[in-house]
Amino acid sequence: MPNMNSKAGHKAIRTCVVCRQKSVQTELLSFVLLPSGIAYDPARLLQARKFYVCPHQACLVQMPKWKKRRQKGRRP
Repeated sequence: MPNMNSKAGHKAIRTCVVCRQKSVQTELLSFVLLPSGIAYDPARLLQARKFYVCPHQACLVQMPKWKKRRQKGRRP
């Protein structure tokens, strides 16, 4: 009987910031929002808040619009 408390088969689920669709973390592209702009983090090594986006063309095209919306909502 398998151990029900084991997390051996666990897959992290993340949400695309553009289309809000949930997917496995490894299927999404990882980005970091820096003061200089949006940086792609292919190795997922940057020590900063990560944002995930679907690899679909429609979501990638909408990234600048999302960045603008995000910065507008931030307090100085």
